[in-house]
Amino acid sequence: MANFVSPGVYIVEKDFSDYPVSVNPSVVGLVGFAGKGPVDKATLITSQEGLVKTFGEPDESIDGQALEGALEILEATNSLYFIRCASGGVEASAAVEMGGCPGVQVEAGGYGVTAGAVFKFQIYDNNGAKKFISPKTVTVGTGLASSQAVALKAALGGAIEASLLGGYYDDSTLTTGFLVAGFAGGDARLSISAYDTDGTTPLAILKAIDVEGAAGSAASTADVYGSTIHASSLSYLVQSLYPGAGYNRVLQPDGSYKGNSILISTLGSNKNTFNVQEGEATSESFVTSFVQNEGFIEDVINTGETSLTSEYIKGNIVSGYEDFTVTKLASFINQPTDMGVTSVRTTSNGVSNATANPRFIKLIEGTYALVNGTNGIPATDEDAASVLIGSEATDPKTGIYLLDDEVLNISMAAVPGYHNQTLQDALIALAERTGDFIAVVSPPVATSPVQAAIDWTNGQSETRTTALNSSYAAVYWPHVKVFSTFDGKDRWYDPSIFAIRQMAYTDEVSDPWFAPAGFVRGRLTKPSETELPLNQGDRDSLYSGGNVINPIVNFPQQGITIFGQRTTQRAATALDRVNVRRMMIVLRKILLRSTRQFAFEPNDFTTWERVTKTVEPLVDEIRRRRGITQFKVVCDETTNTPVRVDRGELWCKVLIKPTKAAEVIIFELNLTNQSADIG
Repeated sequence: MANFVSPGVYIVEKDFSDYPVSVNPSVVGLVGFAGKGPVDKATLITSQEGLVKTFGEPDESIDGQALEGALEILEATNSLYFIRCASGGVEASAAVEMGGCPGVQVEAGGYGVTAGAVFKFQIYDNNGAKKFISPKTVTVGTGLASSQAVALKAALGGAIEASLLGGYYDDSTLTTGFLVAGFAGGDARLSISAYDTDGTTPLAILKAIDVEGAAGSAASTADVYGSTIHASSLSYLVQSLYPGAGYNRVLQPDGSYKGNSILISTLGSNKNTFNVQEGEATSESFVTSFVQNEGFIEDVINTGETSLTSEYIKGNIVSGYEDFTVTKLASFINQPTDMGVTSVRTTSNGVSNATANPRFIKLIEGTYALVNGTNGIPATDEDAASVLIGSEATDPKTGIYLLDDEVLNISMAAVPGYHNQTLQDALIALAERTGDFIAVVSPPVATSPVQAAIDWTNGQSETRTTALNSSYAAVYWPHVKVFSTFDGKDRWYDPSIFAIRQMAYTDEVSDPWFAPAGFVRGRLTKPSETELPLNQGDRDSLYSGGNVINPIVNFPQQGITIFGQRTTQRAATALDRVNVRRMMIVLRKILLRSTRQFAFEPNDFTTWERVTKTVEPLVDEIRRRRGITQFKVVCDETTNTPVRVDRGELWCKVLIKPTKAAEVIIFELNLTNQSADIG
């Protein structure tokens, strides 16, 4: 503390306003496969629409039920992290054709550039169709200097649409430039005739010229931003940003399309509108060009280059799927003279000029479907489980180990649709080690009868050889039937989906320490049927005698309901119930985040008192909200003995009595005779 030695008024500010933080108890982590979207990344999803946009729709060809589970759970919470796994997936792709735009070089004092000269233009698009019924006539104004800049401005001064004809020239020298048609490809043409001031006498220097474009597939050379490419075929390879069949453009039975395609249309004499189509709708739109000062395609489309990156695609110029690196020119006019000249046709009274058609490269109009994407789902259950488990040793981590991230704040996790023992055990072990979440699992579909489900949890079945025994895991059974709106079919859904859904629903209407079961918080409205009916004897067998299965019951009048909330812990303690385990997860997270500021503080009575005053209110808040019935916080010399203080340890003991759920309600009815005194 500073020592004040001179007279004056001083203000010292000290902050002892420690208070407990709050945490969201409803953050769900789901791991599985999908048809599109980022791979091995915990992606925050806050709505069903966002899930479908990012990871695609559920489909029977996608193993597991992670997407189906996410859609159901998002009806009860808006905090869900989806981890997509894939192994050897392939990006969907489309080869967008590139072509040359027909163009004519214009120089000062040449090619009819004189005051009063008349130009007549006809332009043909990439399908060979005329753009004007009669040739467009443009007159160079009188009194203008004989320069290419004047000629270009006269030709482009509104008489011809900028999308059909453009001009490129060096503003600094005004000596040479080009007139370029706005279409590319083998059928694109630019026809120009020059006449004297009378409009009928052909000028000898440029009587008539008919210039073709160049198709990308036939190009032997092309000059793109100063790099001359020699190739038998040339195209712009567009690929989905991530692997997946969900990007493939597929025709649906109703005549609509799903998946992605690229729609290329003309914009400007050397520009394209590059639209990324999602089904029938445009998801993204870019203006692309290979000309200086326009958005270069590699900058606009490729990820990580500029702020105008695509959420769907990446691309590069290729020949036979071999990438070509291209660079921008410092100045357009410095472009090499060898610009890939194509054939020039002239009339009988015309002349041919070898420099008449520099090839201005452009994407050729059309719709290009993305195809051949694959999801990267292994063929065997064991290989799929290995991919879903992932690796903790890699950087970044993969699979379920991405759940081990304090920033995510995962509180519930599952791998719906997969019932592999190794995968489930790894998920439960991760939950136990981190203490951050409860793992929800289930037996495989078609596990029947009741004894088979019991044997499965006890490790006495073909698909599970070790018993489940952890307070950080819960088992729900049987599967439930749900109508899928995406394919119009009834499908059996993993019960872990609805177990987590009701936990999130419980957090919304009550608190995590309320039981996510029963007719108040456990009733399922979406499912129409359970795999098999469970009577009272079945439920007693599943839930007692050391068994740990939470039954999902189809009651005749109340409907399908989760009617149990056991963890898989076999020992008879408070932690053998889901509501208590979830309360302890929340309490642990709040304690950790609320008391970290005390690390490296003096280990004395003042700090102990501050810790106590921080912890007591947060535990009391849980008591007031019916999570515990009684508590006590002890942080003094009794918990912080001299030996512990010497070791640099500060101990705080929190004693709590968790609230138990009334799972068995008994009414004792006593009959007495008329002479008895009831009192």
